[in-house]
Amino acid sequence: MGQFRMLTAGESHGKGLTMIIEGLPAGLPLSEADIEPDLARRQGGYGRGGRMKIEKDHAEIMGGVRHGKTLGSPVALWVQNRDWVNWTVKMAVEPVEAEVERVTRVRPGHADLPGALKYGFDDVRNVLERASARETAARVAVGAVAKRLLAEFGVVFHSHTLAIGGVTAAVPDQVDWDAVEADSVRCADPASGEAMVAAINAAKPDGDTVGGEVEVRVDGVPLGLGSYVHWDRKLDGRIAQAICSINAFKGVDFGSGFRGAAQRGSHVHDVILPRERWGGRPWPHATNNHGGIEGGMSTGETIVVRAAVKPIPTLAHPLPSVDLETGEEVLAHYERSDVCVVPAAGVVAEAMIAIVLADAWLEKFAGDTLAELRAAYDWHVQSLWPRGAV
Repeated sequence: MGQFRMLTAGESHGKGLTMIIEGLPAGLPLSEADIEPDLARRQGGYGRGGRMKIEKDHAEIMGGVRHGKTLGSPVALWVQNRDWVNWTVKMAVEPVEAEVERVTRVRPGHADLPGALKYGFDDVRNVLERASARETAARVAVGAVAKRLLAEFGVVFHSHTLAIGGVTAAVPDQVDWDAVEADSVRCADPASGEAMVAAINAAKPDGDTVGGEVEVRVDGVPLGLGSYVHWDRKLDGRIAQAICSINAFKGVDFGSGFRGAAQRGSHVHDVILPRERWGGRPWPHATNNHGGIEGGMSTGETIVVRAAVKPIPTLAHPLPSVDLETGEEVLAHYERSDVCVVPAAGVVAEAMIAIVLADAWLEKFAGDTLAELRAAYDWHVQSLWPRGAV
């Protein structure tokens, strides 16, 4: 059972999304304004659909905070669905007299078919409403709260787009993160960003979608989060599970990842530098090919996570499929959708990594109050230095 736990509830076209967060220490400054920027970042990016023009996501704090600080009790958040007004009959909580058309045409690549068969539904809407990527708004809100906790200790998150539709960015050694946030596809390479936009534009008239790859970097994580002693405590394993739990994410690696697998070990493993080259922190490495995690534990280097995002399965020109009720061939169901979600996917990936790191942080630096966490953190950081090294 984790230290930082969250539950979300709600459907894509229901009244809204509810989040419960447990494990935050008392005394953490927290406001709705802390959550707002990431919710706005999730709604941006070139290639998004009509839903983003309807919603303006705002997380309301419903409990667990008083006079701007957490109480140590669960924090409750609420995000309203503005589109609910158009779905009050189809998504009503109580039984309705009106006849509501069932969705029986399943979409290849979606949760539709296995979900309907698993739960015994004759209406795929019961599946698609919860399996929708709308739920990631809840994750981003919770992730923003996790980031707020970690920001107290100097942890910083960034993400950017590595590829869209077969176009791969030439990422500079020094990324201008302000420029990334201002770019329509959140790409660090302007020329590649323009080509990515062109790839999205080429797919749209064909009624098609495009996927890609994102990268998340986290700075300021100290050595020692996670553990090597059990499979479910390894930090990279926990992050991989969190990333693959996001809609449309189908692959994850750390640091040089799959590229490193093609090289010899002498070119991959990160050499630990001698004491005379330490500078401001102990035990630095000459390279960071392992992405800041070794043996399931953070090394103190930047955590680098890359993830593959498949093209979303709701196509304006639907693929052949089958009818859930008859088994006969039909065209897949279509509702309003995006052409590309990759720019926003990086923001969601940030959120899930923040949730994992907050959990690992509270596990390592346990305490009921922020002051207790800070004391435990300060002691740990100081303990990393050998005697006489400072």
